[in-house]
Amino acid sequence: MLETINAPEDVKKLNTEEKKKLAEEIRKYILEIVSQNGGHLASNLGVVELSLALHSIFDVPKDKIVWDVGHQTYVHKIITGRREELKTLRQLKGIAGFPKSKESEADSFNTGHSSTSISAALGMARARDLKKENNSVIAVIGDGALTGGMALEALNDAGWSQTRMTVILNDNEMSISKNIGGISMLLSKMRTKKTYSKSSDVVKKVILKMPAVGKPIVKIVRRIKRSIKQLIIPKMFFEDIGFRYLGPVDGHDIEELERMLKISKQLEGPVLIHVLTKKGKGYRIAEENPDKFHATGPFDLETGKSKKEKKKDYSKIFGEKLVELAKSNDKIVAITASMKDGTGLTEFAKQFPDRFFDIGIAEQHAIGVAAGMAKEGAIPVVPIYSSFYQRAYDQVIHDVAMQNLPVIMCVDRAGIVGADGETHQGTLDMAFFRLIPNLTIMAPKNFKELEEMLSFAVNLGKPVVIRYPRGSEDEYKMEKQEKLEEGKAEILKEGKDLSIIAIGKMVARAMKVAQKIEKEQNITVEVINSRFLKPIDKETIKKSLQKTRQVITIEDGTILNGLASAVQEIIIEEDLQEIKIQNYAYPDQYIEHGSVEELEKIYHMDVESIERGQNGQTTIIEGLQKAGR
Repeated sequence: MLETINAPEDVKKLNTEEKKKLAEEIRKYILEIVSQNGGHLASNLGVVELSLALHSIFDVPKDKIVWDVGHQTYVHKIITGRREELKTLRQLKGIAGFPKSKESEADSFNTGHSSTSISAALGMARARDLKKENNSVIAVIGDGALTGGMALEALNDAGWSQTRMTVILNDNEMSISKNIGGISMLLSKMRTKKTYSKSSDVVKKVILKMPAVGKPIVKIVRRIKRSIKQLIIPKMFFEDIGFRYLGPVDGHDIEELERMLKISKQLEGPVLIHVLTKKGKGYRIAEENPDKFHATGPFDLETGKSKKEKKKDYSKIFGEKLVELAKSNDKIVAITASMKDGTGLTEFAKQFPDRFFDIGIAEQHAIGVAAGMAKEGAIPVVPIYSSFYQRAYDQVIHDVAMQNLPVIMCVDRAGIVGADGETHQGTLDMAFFRLIPNLTIMAPKNFKELEEMLSFAVNLGKPVVIRYPRGSEDEYKMEKQEKLEEGKAEILKEGKDLSIIAIGKMVARAMKVAQKIEKEQNITVEVINSRFLKPIDKETIKKSLQKTRQVITIEDGTILNGLASAVQEIIIEEDLQEIKIQNYAYPDQYIEHGSVEELEKIYHMDVESIERGQNGQTTIIEGLQKAGR
């Protein structure tokens, strides 16, 4: 049946039983693809029936569906004409794992981060009203994303404005980790409404059949209905802020979902449909381990085991070192924005439950809380993915740096992360953090240096940023490890003809480039591990440039305002004459999805490209040859 689905119209033609059969086939198809390509599995398995119901009732692209985060849109993509393309999921030049309007007009809004859908949908609905059009606008948001401040701000605005739109709350009791907080407790209480609604309908039917007194009794019951609701469903949050609340409804019952969606189309003002789904639905291993199968690499379908050998990664090394430091320093606390496992804090949470704080998907709040704790003498450590730190920029400036508070901001997944694409690449953090006064910014060349930087940061007494990449350290072993001093670079290798300055994971790349150059050319290369982006070691860099007069910089961030800019500023400030410089970094653009290795080749960041020169231009190395050096 799946092979007959090429557009939403094909789904509309099916009866309920046929849609149930189609749902089974879609689950099997997604499992086959994700087990080979990797991707977001559990969330997609959970929204199969919901996606089918949406496309049965609404008319995309005229009607607009905005998917919060967007990693749960595989079913939507299959239905909207991209069934075969899904086989290229997350591959270079293949289909993206998130909504992309350039892929299809059925993707009404690009998403990749949490809690944005209601705001975008409300904006679309308001624009529709200004144009005097009549299409439907729907935001699909998970219960985890509802903890984000932006989602609550949007609910507040939408409820007050009474704009016609529908919010579908996909409630699977999880974000990536188990949900926490007051919103989670509220939704737990609201799930009892299903029982209340059924019993209410049964009682009403019985009373109305009573001669003469039936209708008066119903009127009396209606008067006290609100009070009863308040007892069973405390506060009725959504109705109180202006939404018509429908549900909860079984998110795997297509017929009931369609009925609710039809009702929502007939109502004026904002409507919220509370849908209960099961993450990982239909694949027992994912149902039992939804956090593990939130995002996964290729795996064996029979066992659920990863096809790739699990190596130690930077997140794990960070977590282990933090536990070690916390044992001897009770001021250390850890804060996560619902990413305990992903950022390596699982063991810390077990060993120090009173010093571990999961604040939900709310990065701004995480930094605000950290600032408050630091003001009162704690040493907060806050690991957040690079692309998610963008969400807390004002708090880093206003709450932490301006007060010079000792918050340790660990930037996980820095640099290129690969298959998740534009919304998740971590290429901007060095640029935007470097602008902020009072910040100390570091990046380790390997695991050992990460451990040293974490120890150093705990004792520094200032706001610190430590950025590190996804995955394992480079296989290139660097035995030299100078003692870490504030603002001091490390000379890993001395030379007289060419300086290579690198930071973070690119230090190993610099060593490989130097080794290759020296093997093939009659020159010597000096390699500097910058360690610090801010404060940068001007003196060490100046001395090296005065000696070699030639410099290459390598960094896994944007070309703007990172290491390249810092070195160029030194050249200007120190009035260094006739210095030839080539900078290797990612361009001023958003980087598409693909493997890290593929993207590094495309953007000339691999060893061969750096030696050869970007875009075939004459390289510094060629210039040295011509000069006879």
